[in-house]
Amino acid sequence: MAEGTGTDKGKTILVTGGCGFIGSNFIHYMLARYPQYRIINLDILSYCGNLDNLCEVADRPTVTFVKGDIADRETVRRILGKGVDAIVNFAAESHVDRSIEDPNLFLRTNVLGTQVLLDEAREAAVSRFVQISTDEVYGSLGASGVFTEDTPLKPNSPYAASKAAADLMVRAYIETYGIDAVITRCSNNYGRYQFPEKLIPLMISNALEDRELPVYGDGLNVRDWIYVEDHCQAIDAILHRGVKGEIYNIGGASERTNLDVVKAILHTLGKPETLIRFVKDRLGHDRRYAMDFSKLKNELGWEPNVTFEQGIQQTIAWYVEHRPWWERIKSGEYLEYYERMYGNR
Repeated sequence: MAEGTGTDKGKTILVTGGCGFIGSNFIHYMLARYPQYRIINLDILSYCGNLDNLCEVADRPTVTFVKGDIADRETVRRILGKGVDAIVNFAAESHVDRSIEDPNLFLRTNVLGTQVLLDEAREAAVSRFVQISTDEVYGSLGASGVFTEDTPLKPNSPYAASKAAADLMVRAYIETYGIDAVITRCSNNYGRYQFPEKLIPLMISNALEDRELPVYGDGLNVRDWIYVEDHCQAIDAILHRGVKGEIYNIGGASERTNLDVVKAILHTLGKPETLIRFVKDRLGHDRRYAMDFSKLKNELGWEPNVTFEQGIQQTIAWYVEHRPWWERIKSGEYLEYYERMYGNR
């Protein structure tokens, strides 16, 4: 799929899960980068899908929102029948704790939903399919080493297993049917619009409310953090210039322990470390992730622009300035609104 310019007629991109954290940031990014593109946002509006994430662009004539399920074949077929150049599949159940409690929904959305999208993309001759995956499919690292695209898959949670299964389904459709698809695997994202059950927004919002900050285990689990806009730029490069059938790791080159992240947030907000409360560790909690993104850098010229120190300051400032956004989520008010607007979800 050739990269668009300001002079072409534009392309139509189906973004699934576009009301979620990374999906909504990607839509904002694409509208700014390619104003001539048309974006169709398909989202079921589950607990982590939030239309407030896109309120600033909701009235744009180039943006269409469709409430629907990626596992609903008729809905997907109807959208693709109107002409779509590419699919970027963010839609996924993604919270590890929820997958431990109930894996069923993760299998339906992450595996069956991906398979439905692949089937319909093939039938509609969609020219590019981008599967948004995760570093968690690789499992856990020791104290040294990094994940490469050749690292064997070794998922340790139902969530990670469902994403690994989806990746393998994409690979099978590339090899069997010849569809033009690529897979991206990214490290931990942070930034604006992240659902406040995830580590960074939970810690920021709890600290602002002077509530305890729950930290799993000893807090020394290590993650490679990437600012969400850097991730969006990487997806842009892969969408337009990535090679069919390839896997691309995306990382932030910013390894931090969870405890270091929490302390940085407290320090910035001027809150005491006595708010930290260590809680029982998560089942199957991976100890360390670290990504080698040299393939993406060498082949497509991408690398992260935002350091963790810069990104965490920008993120904290956003949550401070947008308190009503996360308060509506924590209170459940946003879900009540969707019930009134769309009926049973």
